Amino acid sequence: MAENKYFSNQFLVAMPGLLDPNFNHSVTLLCEHNDQGALGLVINRATDLKLSDMLEHMKLAHPALDPAHLVHWGGPVQTERGFVIHTEPGKWESTLKVAEALYITTSKDILSAIGRGEGPGRFLVALGYAGWAAGQLEHEIKENSWLNTPVDRAILFESPVAARWEAATRLLGVDVTQLTAGPAGHA
Repeated sequence: MAENKYFSNQFLVAMPGLLDPNFNHSVTLLCEHNDQGALGLVINRATDLKLSDMLEHMKLAHPALDPAHLVHWGGPVQTERGFVIHTEPGKWESTLKVAEALYITTSKDILSAIGRGEGPGRFLVALGYAGWAAGQLEHEIKENSWLNTPVDRAILFESPVAARWEAATRLLGVDVTQLTAGPAGHA
């Protein structure tokens, strides 16, 4: 059996020593990873932007939307580009299946449906994404910048945003207070 060397449908959990302010204590949903590179969405950085304000700016009705629902910062690349992580497939114009019952949609039609209360029941809206060139993510993992674990939908859609990093580390059986903030050695 061939070993899958790609990490799609994984959480990337930033190690404490990853000091880049974009990713310090971040949890990233790795949406796509292949020999060309990787694309992920940070899931634990809510912005101050309310989704209702964003939809209003886009001139989309939103009578069914919870006014407290916030937009997330998905990463430093193309921060004007929106992504919706959701669980139901729907018939949206531009959707990538990440895993069974986990999708990313980038078309405006899903936002319109969410505003009307006809969209997916579980969703997260993010602006921007994290991207890695070919081999870059693998190098960062070898340098102990990231741990990876399978996606947990409860963390993705239900955990409070501020608790997602610690919750993701618990998936690995790791006590975050015992992780070193400095570079780790290699055997």
